[in-house]
Amino acid sequence: MAVQVGVLVTLNAKAGKGTELADFLVQARELAVAETGTASWYAFKISDTTFGVFDTFETNAALEAHLGGEIPQALGRVADRLLAEAPSIETVELIAVK
Repeated sequence: MAVQVGVLVTLNAKAGKGTELADFLVQARELAVAETGTASWYAFKISDTTFGVFDTFETNAALEAHLGGEIPQALGRVADRLLAEAPSIETVELIAVK
């Protein structure tokens, strides 16, 4: 089965917290690797304070498991310290994949 759904998350760090947020995302990779339903997981930097994550899943059930999993929980524990605002979380339907 091919990937069918994804999630795009945008994170805005507080001033001076971009490096810490990047470090958090690097560490979060290990949690993503352990998720059996996550087909792909990318963390990226847009600017010194803006970061993102894009993940793909084969099923909506795998997406929901991820959204209720360890990465969002870990982010919740550091959000007040690192984030300037709540993350933007958008689910997407994939229409073409290579």
